[in-house]
Amino acid sequence: MAITRSEHLPDLESVHRELNRRLTHFMNSGEGGFPGMTFMPYAEIEETPKAVYLTLEIPGMEAKDLDVELTEDSVCISGERKSAARTKGIGMVRSELRYGKFKRVIPIPAKINRNQVEAEYHNGMLKLTLPKGLVNS
Repeated sequence: MAITRSEHLPDLESVHRELNRRLTHFMNSGEGGFPGMTFMPYAEIEETPKAVYLTLEIPGMEAKDLDVELTEDSVCISGERKSAARTKGIGMVRSELRYGKFKRVIPIPAKINRNQVEAEYHNGMLKLTLPKGLVNS
């Protein structure tokens, strides 16, 4: 039995472009995300008996452009990654980089001692150490 390509099916690259277009619209419309949000940083969370460790991948930014807010049961990280200046006349063929505002709220599985929270941002990785303990105002 021979396998042939149907003329009615779009090529994979067209499907990929259309899915990206629809997802971007969905995230920016306020229907599925935050209005104006263009990307969502990837996160990793680890819990030990003494602390919760949260790492977010946020390349292309400076620490001063990040805002970290600790609530009673979550951490909210937000910021804006700005597009680099382009040289006029050269043009761009393709860009898959995401620029713009983001906001990520991550639930924390334990009560955190707010007075001992540590944050470090290096090489595009934001690392938060959230010691367990009493919730302090």
